[in-house]
Amino acid sequence: MEKDSAHTISNYNHGITIVERKSALISGVKKIESFDDEAFLMDTVMGYLMIKGEGLELIKLDTLQGNVSIKGLIHSFSYMEDSHKEKKENSIFKRLFQ
Repeated sequence: MEKDSAHTISNYNHGITIVERKSALISGVKKIESFDDEAFLMDTVMGYLMIKGEGLELIKLDTLQGNVSIKGLIHSFSYMEDSHKEKKENSIFKRLFQ
């Protein structure tokens, strides 16, 4: 019987390893929603994760294992619930179209 990849990844553990605020390895990532050199927004098995910093670069993306490697100066990690993400996106759109 074939397993759906979305169900398989939910079995992964979520973890973050930071080395001297210069690199990070994140496991349990389901999807990278958006990223640039100042912020990454990822959907993980534990909720949405926002990483902020300077000069951030995606070094490695392993979609089968759900691992992401980032380098750059890391300022913060924060988790947000789905509803917070939707509210934030909605407020951005409201400001754009007012």
